[in-house]
Amino acid sequence: MAAKKPQSRARTRLYLITPPQLDVTEFAPLLDEALTAGDVACLQLRLKNTDNQAADEALIAEAIAQLKPVVHRHDVAFILNDDPELAAKYDCDGVHIGQDDMAYAAARALMGDDKIIGVTCHDSKHLAMEAGEAGADYVAFGAFYETQTKQAKTQAPLDILSFWQEFVELPCVAIGGITPDNAPPLVTAGADFIAASSSVWQHAGGGAQAVRAFNEIFDAAHQK
Repeated sequence: MAAKKPQSRARTRLYLITPPQLDVTEFAPLLDEALTAGDVACLQLRLKNTDNQAADEALIAEAIAQLKPVVHRHDVAFILNDDPELAAKYDCDGVHIGQDDMAYAAARALMGDDKIIGVTCHDSKHLAMEAGEAGADYVAFGAFYETQTKQAKTQAPLDILSFWQEFVELPCVAIGGITPDNAPPLVTAGADFIAASSSVWQHAGGGAQAVRAFNEIFDAAHQK
């Protein structure tokens, strides 16, 4: 965990998150168009009711059934938010858990060794180190900016990405209010992945244009 990273960084990639409410039939072609537009590492299915509670299992199951094939056609990983039991039941590629969700060890026992498990670590190096030592595949820091998608519990400082990039091998995701306009400092600081939701799906030019814009930023930073 403490080994310093090599000087040559891998190119930052996009970590897409779905809108909290969606019509799956209408969303599927929009998702396909967005994934066609540029490199995306994974899609996290994050469905919530209007009171921010998890959507019913039937809605989640229907979304998985329709969206997972779209995602896999583009060689993108399909991640479910919050619920390792459902992620395992519906054979998702991975699950993302928060600090108030199931403990990492229990999630790994459900998911198996070959699935992706990411952990929200807010603004805490300590929580991130613990997650990495437990075996997490990535950690997520945030929120870095004001976000429309959820009520952020913490605001993460830019230098947490610089620290992580310099000293730790485990990939990190930057999340929270990130747009093509404000992403460059996070990429420069060391985000391995940039998570985006509303800035993609509510982009004035459409989701595909937002995906292209993010990838142009990642390409430019990697060529420096």
